[in-house]
Amino acid sequence: MKQSMKLLYVIVVVGTLLAFSPHSLAKEPNRYDGSWESLQQMPVPAWFDDGKIGIFIHWGPYSVIGYKKGGRGYAEHVPKGLYREPAHYYPYMKKRWGAHPPEFGYKDIIPEFKSENWEPAEWAKLFKEVGAHYVVLTAEHHDGWANWDSDLTPWNAVDKGPKRDLVGDLGKAVRKQGLKYAPSYHRERHSSFFAEKLYVVHATPLPDIVEEIKRVPEAASLYGPFGFSKEFVDDYVARWKEIQEKYHPDMLWMDDFPIYTRDGNNVREGLAKPEIQYLDDRMRGMISDFMNNGAARGQAVYCNNKGGNRNWPAGVGCLEKDNLKLEVIGPKWQSCTTFGTSFGYLEGDTYKSIESVIHEMIEVISRNGNFLINIGPKSDGTIPEAQVERLRAMGDWLKINGDAIYGTRYWKVNQQENGHLAFTTKGKKLYAIAMKKPTQPLTIEGTSGWTAEQIKSLKLLGARGKVKWTMTSDGLQLNPPTNLGASKYAWTFEIVCAKEQHHPNAIQTDASAVMTGEK
Repeated sequence: MKQSMKLLYVIVVVGTLLAFSPHSLAKEPNRYDGSWESLQQMPVPAWFDDGKIGIFIHWGPYSVIGYKKGGRGYAEHVPKGLYREPAHYYPYMKKRWGAHPPEFGYKDIIPEFKSENWEPAEWAKLFKEVGAHYVVLTAEHHDGWANWDSDLTPWNAVDKGPKRDLVGDLGKAVRKQGLKYAPSYHRERHSSFFAEKLYVVHATPLPDIVEEIKRVPEAASLYGPFGFSKEFVDDYVARWKEIQEKYHPDMLWMDDFPIYTRDGNNVREGLAKPEIQYLDDRMRGMISDFMNNGAARGQAVYCNNKGGNRNWPAGVGCLEKDNLKLEVIGPKWQSCTTFGTSFGYLEGDTYKSIESVIHEMIEVISRNGNFLINIGPKSDGTIPEAQVERLRAMGDWLKINGDAIYGTRYWKVNQQENGHLAFTTKGKKLYAIAMKKPTQPLTIEGTSGWTAEQIKSLKLLGARGKVKWTMTSDGLQLNPPTNLGASKYAWTFEIVCAKEQHHPNAIQTDASAVMTGEK
């Protein structure tokens, strides 16, 4: 029965591929006409701009491995490393599994990805409790594995491995908690992930991959297709269309496209080989279709613009990069941030301190960013204790200081060295967040020239003690109470002012400039 349903679905998808054509979209009375110029007008949804905190989840068959040469770095990239560094990984595989490619390869690890202890309702409850407003789960990473109930590939979580719809089950659970949901899509690098050369237009599979496919022909649809052929691009679009129709994502999250600036291409500068121009045309159509589809359902959807070399023209979605820290207040952006050195599960990973995670979250949000914090669950569906500990600490801090985070906007300055302060605003409220324990008086330099009449009230969130203050020639001086209350790691002073405190013109609108100055 499922095979016949798959055939029917393929026919439907093929029949709808023209819907992704920018030219056909232009004929429809849609909000977005299929041009980049139209997409540059997309608004930032309120749920995204106000929600601030998201949970990113890297979970797939690579989670079974949980190992990387050197013990640091992106463990979710190890599937390609197994074949690209055989001198290291083949002996490791031999010791652990008794064989290595081509006898035993990545495809043979998949049966161990069982998610046998996974409780999506418990995950969703945790995410809600720690203050997240949206969740991004890897629908497909670079490895070609589909975490959803796909009719387009046999290498999916319903037909193999867990034998359940991971994307669908988690979506139901998080939406029941009132959270937004976005299955993420990373397939753009799959075309060379198991190839001899990375990020090339025409890719050739590695020798042991060729042999694996020869021995198990079904593996061709996991490891390939190779290169940016029309077949690959059309399949890329069809898979996203399937996700879009089955799960109605609130965001189209795509990873960065290295091919846009590699192998003789510089797409945003007008230099693209025919295959990559076709890819870019289809991406433009795909994003337009997603945005129009959301609008037709009354759903406020959004997309991201990933990478130091951005995928799309400025204004199409939020800027994003791994562990991104802008030095200035930028156009709407997002940092997909790791607790450790890896996104996928890595046994024995080195984790950031709780204090540094909370400080990073504060700094990102004060500069007009969103904090998409990543977890890498184990293959059985349990989240490593150290990651849960950091999530819980974030949640505890947000329960006390959330007024300075959710629904806020940036101030006229984003930081102050003296006192290690960050700032956010909400209407007439100015929040000064001290990331150094405020045991001495603090002067907010950005208020220099203010009069006492401009301050209506002042308090320290989570503390009962009165905050004494005075207006000096250098600005508002705060005298923290002796008892700083229940907050840890950072302390928030709420200052109610006579005037609105958001300064829209403080933003640095040049996306290239702000990305150049990032850490």
